[in-house]
Amino acid sequence: MPKIIRFEKFGGPDVLKIFDEQLQEPGPGDVRLEVEAFGLNRAEVMLREGKYVAVPQFPARIGIEAAGIVDAVGEGVTEVKVGERVSAVPFLSWDKFGNWTPDSVVKYGVYGESAVVPAWTVARNPEGTSAIEAAALWCQYLTAWGGLVDYAGLNKESIVLVTAASSSAGLGAIQIAKAEGALTIAVTRTAAKRQFLLGAGADDVIVTDEENLPQRVKEITNGQGFTIAYDPVGGPLMGALVEGAMPCGIIVNYGNLSPDNINFYILPMLAKRLTIKTHSVFDTMRDATARERGKSYLFKHVESGALRPIVDRTYPLGEVVASHRYMESNQQKGKIVVTI
Repeated sequence: MPKIIRFEKFGGPDVLKIFDEQLQEPGPGDVRLEVEAFGLNRAEVMLREGKYVAVPQFPARIGIEAAGIVDAVGEGVTEVKVGERVSAVPFLSWDKFGNWTPDSVVKYGVYGESAVVPAWTVARNPEGTSAIEAAALWCQYLTAWGGLVDYAGLNKESIVLVTAASSSAGLGAIQIAKAEGALTIAVTRTAAKRQFLLGAGADDVIVTDEENLPQRVKEITNGQGFTIAYDPVGGPLMGALVEGAMPCGIIVNYGNLSPDNINFYILPMLAKRLTIKTHSVFDTMRDATARERGKSYLFKHVESGALRPIVDRTYPLGEVVASHRYMESNQQKGKIVVTI
């Protein structure tokens, strides 16, 4: 009987419990994985706390990103075969108007020794990647590709500002920006992460506890400002991003780490003709054409070595609560992965 992680109420990391359950058979169009590793994402913390865009049904499964071996396929599945090493790529279900729905959250989850996921969300692991690396690929890189490359048109002329830069998502954005030849500015709260971020590929680092963000952006860019910001924070930081942007710049927001409202006068944004784009990896996954373009980009750059996930720590399955506590500490520099 596989060990499966569930939670029966909203709350802190301690609500995550391990259950021994019967092996689930994949339904039509589904694939079952013998999970080797799964990556942690902020979306799972939000789901566990009851702050996610979709509401689970208790006792709920959890998790959107994993790597493993296909050990069963449902009726009609031809994309993958039993025995292949693959990854479950994060997705969220939607209705005919594009509204997110709870269907996928209720039905699927990858925390545990076994997981069933839709076959269309499965990707073969890039050549040469370990299970730990494969479990750390898709959310960070596909999100950054969709927001920076596919939407914002990232290229070698771009000046990219990456906030929360030491997160796996931030590091993925830095690597993609460097792969495209862009100038990359990392933003972090404390000086303790400055050298790490420079070593990870950032051309410059702004420490917000010590420096004025818009002022430093203008100094680094000789008065121009950034062309694209990649931001998971939102809240009051958005006003500083508007101030630090160049005219016709783009701010791509993909999260809300700040619980506070965005609060700034519209005139500075209007004067610069800025675009604020809210973005999710789920939008890329929903569009079959974009999904395949994104996968091709990742395969090419992962196999060339241009993209390589930085894994901060790994935890065994029995320490999943500790893994969530560590994520909430905001100390990590890269991805947190749980191994089976």
